[in-house]
Amino acid sequence: MVKLVLAVTFLWLVTGITVPLYAQQSSNNLADLWRNVAENYAGIKAKQTATDAAALNERAVQSNHLPQIKAQAQSSYGTYNGAGGAFFPQAGFFNVSGDASLHGASLSSNSFGSAVVDWEVFSFGKLQNETQAARSLTNKASSEKETYVLTLKKLLSERYIKLLYNKTKLSWNEKTLERLDEIRLITSGLSKAGLKPAADSLLASSAYTQSLAQNDKLEGNSSAALIKLQELSGKEMIQFNSALSHFAKPMVYIEERTAIIVDSHPVLATLKHQTEFYRSKSAVEKSASLPSVHFLGGLSYKGSSINDNGYVSGKWEDGFSNNANNFLAGIGITWNITNVLTNNYKSNRLGKEAESVAHLHAQYEQAMQADLTAAQVQISQQFKQIEKTSTAVKQANDAYNMYLSRYKSGLIALNELLQIQLLFEVAENQHLEASRDYWMLVAYEAELTSDFNFLFTNL
Repeated sequence: MVKLVLAVTFLWLVTGITVPLYAQQSSNNLADLWRNVAENYAGIKAKQTATDAAALNERAVQSNHLPQIKAQAQSSYGTYNGAGGAFFPQAGFFNVSGDASLHGASLSSNSFGSAVVDWEVFSFGKLQNETQAARSLTNKASSEKETYVLTLKKLLSERYIKLLYNKTKLSWNEKTLERLDEIRLITSGLSKAGLKPAADSLLASSAYTQSLAQNDKLEGNSSAALIKLQELSGKEMIQFNSALSHFAKPMVYIEERTAIIVDSHPVLATLKHQTEFYRSKSAVEKSASLPSVHFLGGLSYKGSSINDNGYVSGKWEDGFSNNANNFLAGIGITWNITNVLTNNYKSNRLGKEAESVAHLHAQYEQAMQADLTAAQVQISQQFKQIEKTSTAVKQANDAYNMYLSRYKSGLIALNELLQIQLLFEVAENQHLEASRDYWMLVAYEAELTSDFNFLFTNL
């Protein structure tokens, strides 16, 4: 019997410990929701795809450093009449060579194959600048993705805060309903006993009905906030009970948090890479106005059905006879002199674009620094407000209980008790709004510092 009692006691202890732990683990905090967003949200995948595309473009630009190799092979069948005179070899012409001493068939068979190498070995840094411009675009795409991620973190935080605000307000309004329902029942009983006028019963019922209507509105707001959060987080079931207690009783603000906007912030990094891109493109245009040096090389094979004696065979297979093999190697310099002035204008325009973005970078950095300092001052003061409103709620609650006892004793009228109840409700709403504003400011500060650890850990 003793063993049975001990076994049952042990089972209850294990259950009592395990259930709270399970409930705590199953609760979703902001960090849990964010992990789900980071893994599954389509917007992040779209930004990652854009970053991958920029990286592939960079590799494509880098491939311009490689020698360009072109090859062709052909077999043709046609006439061979020659023609004297000079001409410009415009596009669309094909080459025919022959003379009047040839005899035999009127059509000849020909074969030809060639391979040409064109390697730009020196271009005054144009290829290097093009590669640098492509790398800047890749870095810019990566920074834009990080900026988007920061925006999503803030959006997730704001939607979570709104959900907690509406859920807490709904919970507190339900307590208000309980208080007003108690007043309504007390007033109804006093009215039936003839101790209070019937108007008091109607007034108490009206106050209860108004709060009931407010409850319907808050339930709609809570459901809408939950739907918004589910869309972003991708979770159908979200457990937030543990966060509700933290929402109205936030952790103290950490004074040692960073107060300087770092240059690596994704917004500033995006502008920095944009500036580098314009500068690199400006250098490309400058380099393009200078000559480029190419190494040229080629191999060719030519076969013909016309032999050395001038006899023309009409057979197709004879087009691979009487062949001639040649090679060519050399160095060439190409310089488009006309584009010198045009490229100079383009280079100057891109330089001005780089200068404009650099000024924009300085403006953003200055504005973000001011916003960060202002947000941290507001957060510190907001926390002080929360401490005071929390005290005000407790005092209003104690005062309401005292006045309720006096009302039950017939020492005060109903309108006085309802005024105290209204003051109690105002104190609760001010505390909830102060808590919501506090967390919203923390989310904004986290976006400015690109550090959401404090928010994700404490909410």
